[in-house]
Amino acid sequence: MDLLGLFMPRRCAGCDEPLLRFESGICLGCLMDLPLTRFHNDPGNQVAQLFWGKVQLEAASALMFFHRHGKVQRMLHRLKYKHDVEVGHLLGKLMARELMACPRFQEIDTLLPIPLHPGKERKRGYNQSQLLVDGIRMEWPLASVNGSLRRVQHTSSQTRKGRMDRWSNVKEAFHLPDPMALKDRHVLLVDDVVTTGATIEGCVKALSQVPGIRISLFTAACA
Repeated sequence: MDLLGLFMPRRCAGCDEPLLRFESGICLGCLMDLPLTRFHNDPGNQVAQLFWGKVQLEAASALMFFHRHGKVQRMLHRLKYKHDVEVGHLLGKLMARELMACPRFQEIDTLLPIPLHPGKERKRGYNQSQLLVDGIRMEWPLASVNGSLRRVQHTSSQTRKGRMDRWSNVKEAFHLPDPMALKDRHVLLVDDVVTTGATIEGCVKALSQVPGIRISLFTAACA
């Protein structure tokens, strides 16, 4: 451990134990014990089912299962509220490795982080989904088009809302300033966690006006 670590030890985002010098964001023990879904090749997995009969997705999956009070929740809290760049990039790299090994995602050519409202992003200082995209691109250097989809309504928190309330909260929230910029692309939407899928539905419905677009989804976790 270096001198700074003696006084301000870096701690694992999963278990809060001090990190060793060679560990980044998440300790090896937590990395080995991540609740990975491993269902990316299944077109009927639980993430894909959220969107059946609602919007068209080419493929949809998530890296990990989310459990309340578990290590994934602690990791995502650090990512979302503590600007933990190390965790964002590491999770993005893990996502990229899973995506690159899955034939269903091989034709993706563009990464698109789920946008925050500009006011919320200014207040937070960053977009956690962009950190994941940055991590993905460290392993899989695809084009990234942050800004091609904009959030035009400052929606309230989705955390304690039911499905219908979540959908009402986001149905008019997204806008495409230049639909032709994504013409004929296969876009991968990237987000930290998917629960009811209402936010993703809003994004996909806005993107669906683009000629020839194909849309897939991959999140760090699914609840």
